[in-house]
Order: sequence, then C-alpha cells, then structure tokens
Amino acid sequence: GKVIEVMDKNSVIDTEMKAILINNGFALEFSEEANQIARDRAASMKDNLEWPDRRDFRSIDTFTIDPETAKDFDDALSYQILPDGNIEVGVHIADASHYLEEGSVLDQEAFAKSTSVYLVDRALPMLPEVLSGNVCSLMPQVDRLTFSVAFTFNLHNYKIIHTWIGKSVIHSNHRFTYENAQESLDQSHGLFHKELSQLNKIAKHLRKKRFEHGSIGFESPEYKFNLDPTTGMPISIYEKTRSDTHLLIEEYMLLANKAVAEFMHRKEQNQETIPFVYRVHDLPDMDKLKDLSLFAKDLGYNLKINTPKEISKSLNQLYEATLEDENLKLLQPLAIRTMAKAAYSTNNIGHYGLAFDLYSHFTSPIRRYSDILAHRILYKNIQETHRADKKRLEEQCKHISNQERKAMEAERDSVKFFQFLFIKDHVGNEYDGFISGMIERGVFVELEESHVEGFIPFDSMEESFMLAENRLKAMGRRSGLMLAMGDKIRIKVEEADMISRRITFSLIEKKESFRP
Repeated sequence: GKVIEVMDKNSVIDTEMKAILINNGFALEFSEEANQIARDRAASMKDNLEWPDRRDFRSIDTFTIDPETAKDFDDALSYQILPDGNIEVGVHIADASHYLEEGSVLDQEAFAKSTSVYLVDRALPMLPEVLSGNVCSLMPQVDRLTFSVAFTFNLHNYKIIHTWIGKSVIHSNHRFTYENAQESLDQSHGLFHKELSQLNKIAKHLRKKRFEHGSIGFESPEYKFNLDPTTGMPISIYEKTRSDTHLLIEEYMLLANKAVAEFMHRKEQNQETIPFVYRVHDLPDMDKLKDLSLFAKDLGYNLKINTPKEISKSLNQLYEATLEDENLKLLQPLAIRTMAKAAYSTNNIGHYGLAFDLYSHFTSPIRRYSDILAHRILYKNIQETHRADKKRLEEQCKHISNQERKAMEAERDSVKFFQFLFIKDHVGNEYDGFISGMIERGVFVELEESHVEGFIPFDSMEESFMLAENRLKAMGRRSGLMLAMGDKIRIKVEEADMISRRITFSLIEKKESFRP
C-alpha cells in the first residue's frame, strides 16, 4: 500500500467524515488525469454561442429552485404562454453527459462513485467541482447546456397536450432558494409570482392525480443541523419541513422522469426490446405489513392489505391520519419499513410507491450516474434506434444501486455521528422522547426535540421484560408495566461512548401510552 493522506488527529469531525467515506468505498479525490479532462471540457463552454442542434430556450423566463446550501443546480423550470393560450413548462436538466466522454478516465471514476455523497457538513461530488459546481450547474445569468422535457398543458384542465424531449440551451434568469421562492409565491408582488403561482396550480393538480392513481405519501423525515461556524460542532437539530415549492419541484421532476421512460417504452413497441435504465420499486414486504396492520388495528386503524391497490389506499389513509394527529407520526417509519428498496434495473417491473408503470431517473445527472446512462441512451434513441448491451447495462445498474445504498449508509453514519456529538455534552440531562424500536435487549428511544436516538437496556431496569413476537410491545414480568412503540416516556442521558458511538438512556417514567 501507499500513504495517501495523514489525517489530523486533532480534527475529530474531519477525520470521522473522511473515515465514513473511505469505509464505504468512496475515493476522496479524483486523479490528476480526471481533473485535467474536466478542466479541458469546462473550458469549451462560452456564453452567446450558436447551438444549431439544440432548441434555444434562452429568451424564455427560466429559474432554479434549490436548497440554500446547494452547490450544484441540476434542474431549472421555464414558463411561457403559447400563442394558442396554452402553457408550456420546460423541465431543463444539466447536460452533464455532454462533458463526460464515455470511457474516459473521468467517466470511469464517476461511474466508480456512481453518486454524490451528502454528509452533514460536506458533500463528496460525483464529478469534479469545475463541472459539478460550475459549467454543468444551471447558474443564473449564464448560458448552460441542458437536456429538456417540455410539457404543453391545457390552460383550463391542465391536461398534457404535447411532450417534447431533446437537447437544449437555457439562460436562467434567477436562482431561488426554496424559502425565497415560497415568499414570492405567497406575496402578490414577489419575483416571478405569476409564473410560480401557475406552476404551483399545475403541480397540485399533478399531485392530486398521482395520489388518486395509488401513489404512496410516506417519506422518511430529514434532519438538519445548525453547526457552529468556527468549530463545526452541532448547536441544534431540527426536522426539515417541506413547503409548496419543495412539492412543486418534486412533481415536475417526477413528471420528467416518467416521460422519458414512457418515450423509451413507446419506441420499442412492435419491435425488439430497447434496454434502458428504469427506476423500479417492488411490492411491500407482506410480513412487515401484517405486523403494521396488527399494530394499527390495536390503535383503531384498519389497514386493508389483500391487494396492491388496497395496500396503497390504506397506507395513504394512514398517512393522512398522521398529518392530522401529531401522535400518530410514529407510524410513518413503521410504514416506510414495510416498503421494498427502490433500485435501478433494465427489467422494468414498475414503481409501486409512485404507482407508475414506467419510471426512470433523468433529472440529476450531476450527482447520479444512472441519469448519465439514461441521458446517453435516450439521446441516441431520439436520433435513431439504439440498443445498448443489456447484460452490461444490467451490471452497471447493479453497481449503481449498490453505490446508492453505500451512500445512504454513509449519510446515516454522518447524521448519527453529529447526533452523538450533540448529546455527549448533555449527559445527565433529562428529556422527553418516544419509543421508536424494540429488540430482545431493550428499547430504542427518539428524543422529541433533537431527534437523537438512544437505547435503554432492559437489564438497567428494576425488572425483566417479555418482548412480544411482533416486537411492538414489551411487558414487565413483575409489575405488568407495558411499554409499546410510540409510548411517550421521560429519560435521562446516562452515557455517550465515543468508541462504540453508543448512546445509553435510563427510564425515568412512562408519560403517555401511544393509544387513541
């Protein structure tokens, strides 16, 4: 082996974040050859060039909406009223494949990673910064190359009349954050208020139709940290909220992803299959669904789980109930655990969670290699009929799916580490929390304010406990004290062990049963 880097033992956070990335198999740096290729490709992009083989959207109102901390902007929306009074909405996606020559060293290193990795305090990009944060990124007031899906909507009923897919060039007028886009949406005098309002009406219509068709609403909560700008230490933890502008962007991205998959499917009708990269999602785990159904029934909720359509309808009713009753939020992670993991495959089985028969990933090529593959195959098939090697493409899909799981694991590890850093300074404090999980050795508890999860061992209590077969409740053998998933309890932070990263609580009292 050879020494690549000597880590600073005094920089605990930096060392830990790098270790998380390395342990999950992600290279921290690109090779010099890859970086040079990226620099050379980036130098080819200039403003005010003619692009005769691309549709020119530069004169049309266009903007991006992204998180405040975003470094790269994958997608932009354009809006125009057509001469016939209908509305054209353009979903413009960074044309990263234009800069990524297939088979080059840079391409090989991007494929090896297959995804950008987002940790609490940093991001490891799939492409070098000169591409990901510069010429590929759809920054305001500069020309950018894109791959677009333009939808023509009927002005009155918002039905899609026509869909155009092709390479394009845009000039974004403005970079919104989700927050200031929401402000513009809420205020009649806000920047692009009229356009945002119309886009939001269409998005709400699309969302309503999607849920009527069986799309499932449950999503894992995302937690954000306020970090000390000097030390990088966590000051507070909060749950990320989703506004109308988050949902607006989500709907148009889903629509574009669906449209490209449908285009590929239509093209192969009455002829040999054309291999493509589909985003697939299987049916839920029936054993886990039965456990959820029993627990929900215990709480007065009847889940029908006989058919796939019944399942999606029941889960959505449960989702609506959790929005009405804060106490029922605990059912969200239980419902999510019943779901299969989405993956990439050339074998299309549909996307159960979204209730789409055909779905792909097209909208994030700066940070997902699956989208690079989709762009390449799609572009070749717009021009002619092209068939990739199905066996090789399936192997690529498996690698990308595997890298995606590693990236998610790395992201979870970083969240747990920063939660650990936050709570280790609060040993001895008492907090309210709720029971979020159970195993033979004890119960997991999530704290209400910080969302930090710790463990109460059964052997730290005054009596032994008997765990139910479905692991949703446990009963004290002597007192008959019943502890169930979702019960509110008061705990004390006993220990935060730096080596094992284990956070240990003790039970002070049970405050409230998780019952209607």
